[in-house]
Amino acid sequence: MIENPSREEMGQMLKKSKRIAVVGLSNNPERTSYMVSKAMQDSGYEIIPVNPTVSEVLGVKAVKALKDIEGHVDIVNVFRRSEFLPRIAKEFAEIDADIFWAQLGVENEEAYDYLKEKGYTVIMDRCIKVEHALTK
Repeated sequence: MIENPSREEMGQMLKKSKRIAVVGLSNNPERTSYMVSKAMQDSGYEIIPVNPTVSEVLGVKAVKALKDIEGHVDIVNVFRRSEFLPRIAKEFAEIDADIFWAQLGVENEEAYDYLKEKGYTVIMDRCIKVEHALTK
């Protein structure tokens, strides 16, 4: 069963975090991933687009995979369908980021169990922008 941290805990995590890698970030301003990431960027977070099909999003050069990011990542925010989460969870563990965050409507028990067993903080089926707005 997937259990998220409390809203208060999510707020604390967001206050401590600075760098968010966004898996599946689209360069289409109409897409939710773009709107959410732009709002987070406007709130002062460094956004790193992770998408092999685009060269840049929100003025930032995109990387093809999480392993291509230099330096530490605080949050990996995932905008991919739920069935992709186990593979993304494995990539996440390889870069040893702090928080695995799957957007609203995205969850996968296999990925959740895998990351929890390794001791990671996992949030699924929650919008990072909404949680940020509610916990500012």
